[in-house]
Amino acid sequence: MFGDLHIHMILDGVYYRAAIDAQKEHPLDGLVRARLSDYQARGVCLLRDGGDAWGVSLRARELAGEYGIDYRSPAFPIYRRGHYGAFIGRGFDTEDEYRALLDEAGEKRADFIKLMISGLIDFDHFGVLTEPGPEPQDIRRMIELAHAAGFAVMAHANGDRAVMAALQAGVDSIEHGAYLSESVLLRMAQQRTLWVPTLSTIGNLIGSGRYPDAVLRRLLAQQQEAVRFVAAHGGRIGLGSDAGAWHVMHGQAIPDELGYLTAALGPRTEPLLLEAEAYASVTFCRK
Repeated sequence: MFGDLHIHMILDGVYYRAAIDAQKEHPLDGLVRARLSDYQARGVCLLRDGGDAWGVSLRARELAGEYGIDYRSPAFPIYRRGHYGAFIGRGFDTEDEYRALLDEAGEKRADFIKLMISGLIDFDHFGVLTEPGPEPQDIRRMIELAHAAGFAVMAHANGDRAVMAALQAGVDSIEHGAYLSESVLLRMAQQRTLWVPTLSTIGNLIGSGRYPDAVLRRLLAQQQEAVRFVAAHGGRIGLGSDAGAWHVMHGQAIPDELGYLTAALGPRTEPLLLEAEAYASVTFCRK
């Protein structure tokens, strides 16, 4: 079973605003089918979408069975207002509003909950995030409530503060995970929390001219070293490209991501990635 554990069907790898505008009124079945057909032709059996606020990932899940693809979606990402996530997710201010979003996700038969709990990498400046994210106690509460509702939790998270808070609450997967200390990486490995490092979102930008290549190369090397560290300590690494992000094209992103992981892990790569079926049973849904 081979797949991509982090994609965004609504995005196109070119310009996120135009891609969202094209489908925010309603999903474009022709476009979604074309992408699913391409994934099928590449032998992909499993896709895990990060969700969107307009139902594109849910429509893709409805259609995916026709292409022999097991497609999982959180319905929509959830973020705390005032923090990163507004461009694609649904926000909340109060715990009651958050609980209502969990209820809505359940009504939409979400396979898991996607939480946005940190900012992005600042690709212009090494070691910098666009923001640290919500307070650790808020992150822990969000995950605890999602678990209590029966959901697994996929967390967009960078930096020690956000990732440690998520690990303390028993998060099911960490997506991206940039700028993590060895102590946090070791805890993630020891807890056997699935880590989807999405190296393509860094490596595919090299040579684009938009960001300093020196920063990108340094960041990619650091992330590949972190992948080696987690794997060496018994951690679980998942192939997820963030397909749809800038310069991360659907379909092609899988060989791109595999290349970056292979450069980090060498001959250990294939056995790790062949655990995709186990990821499906552990990571997607607790119900």
